[in-house]
Amino acid sequence: MTHWRFFSTIDLCSIALVLAFVNIGAASASVRPNLLLIIADDLGYGDLGCTGSTTISTPSIDALASQGVLCTQAYVASSVCSPSRAGLMTGRDPRRFGYEGNLNKAASGYATRAELLGLPPNEHTIANHLAAAGYSTALVGKWHLGDAELFHPNHRGFEYFCGILGGGHNYFPTANNNKIQRNGQPLKEFSSPYLTDFFTDEAIAWIKSRQTEAINDPWLMVLSYNAPHTPMQATEKDLADCQHIKDPKRRTYAAMVQAMDRGIGRVTKTLQDLGCSERTLVVFLSDNGGATSNASWNGKLSGAKGTLREGGVRVPMICAWPETLPAGKEYKGVVSSMDILPTFLGAANAQPLELSPTLGHQDATNQSRAVERYGAYDGVDLRDTLSGTTPTRRLLFWRLQGQTAVLDGNHKLIRLPHRPAQLFRPATDVGERRDLANGAPEIMLRLMQKLGEWESNLTTVPLWDSSPRWWRDSARIYDTWNPRPEPK
Repeated sequence: MTHWRFFSTIDLCSIALVLAFVNIGAASASVRPNLLLIIADDLGYGDLGCTGSTTISTPSIDALASQGVLCTQAYVASSVCSPSRAGLMTGRDPRRFGYEGNLNKAASGYATRAELLGLPPNEHTIANHLAAAGYSTALVGKWHLGDAELFHPNHRGFEYFCGILGGGHNYFPTANNNKIQRNGQPLKEFSSPYLTDFFTDEAIAWIKSRQTEAINDPWLMVLSYNAPHTPMQATEKDLADCQHIKDPKRRTYAAMVQAMDRGIGRVTKTLQDLGCSERTLVVFLSDNGGATSNASWNGKLSGAKGTLREGGVRVPMICAWPETLPAGKEYKGVVSSMDILPTFLGAANAQPLELSPTLGHQDATNQSRAVERYGAYDGVDLRDTLSGTTPTRRLLFWRLQGQTAVLDGNHKLIRLPHRPAQLFRPATDVGERRDLANGAPEIMLRLMQKLGEWESNLTTVPLWDSSPRWWRDSARIYDTWNPRPEPK
């Protein structure tokens, strides 16, 4: 009897201990991560140390790659800024809701109708989804999804916004010469004289402010740098650090990238100092490929911003989440910027909001058919994909001013208005030098059918035109482009 009581006591203690560990595990699982999305603007694919640059110093971004997964075949939704960001913010192909061109009032004929140019109000942003799931949300930097009040970030899920609504800005703002605002109020004073440093200051200040909240109040921060987008402006100190680069424009570009990298390093150090780096999922990428106007370098890729070649739509992308995603890994499969939304929602254990009813100019029947065929959202949760070893087959589409393209598995078809369609295998031919169209009629037919089906299921025509005329630049680039070595 005594022995029975003794062992019963041990058993009860053991059960209690096991239950305690179970509860601890459940509590850990319920701690949702902070989510940090860092966006560069017009960054060249090859302009990071981890993607091949030997002249531009990017130790902070390289460190992020060593701590996480570098996706070497990552694509964005468009090869120009605004529609690319529309796809990134919504997790949906922007052509599905008419967002094909860049925001340009003069080119669209809407110079006095700003309320017609922007992310349609019935589209949910990543901030809408996560705010509904209990996240604090902030956007610092470039918005470029509409200037009018109904498009404002504060009305699109972001409780905090500090930055610019348009596509570019002077990097040395003054009290009387800037378009920077904080939650709708114009700014006259800046913590740093250089815009990239100021945006970094703002992001860090907001992140620090969240540490006064309870641990179950996680946050989403979108740090959307406008660097290294034009105008080409850098600090004297950063220019001095890049004196080894002979070309003046390339030197300025490198200095701008260096300033952005420094800012990213400051942000990640802040996470470490605050003790929250382990529970923060960080994603870094560019909004599109390097532009012909900013002296960027797309490495071995052909094409540039505005084209549907790899140099226009393929970008460096890094996903880092300590103890959850592997460290120092390269993932060579296809991923998309539209995967970020479902990945963040999956990490947050949050469900997406239901797709809103269509606007008046959209075809509801077509939308229903497209949702049935392609799903409401176009991305996938990357957590298991990046932890695994087998690349997932992906189907991606693009369209911009008469250029169309489809990537299905290993093959990519590009159709231009001025020449026969071309076929490439970008996974093995990143420079797209070998056109396979003539020797693969069955693949060409299959991809042309997929492209036609996708276009027939789009709910609306493009809502506005875009400038510059990207397809003209594309025609010139497609016919003359040869990948060049890194400028020195």
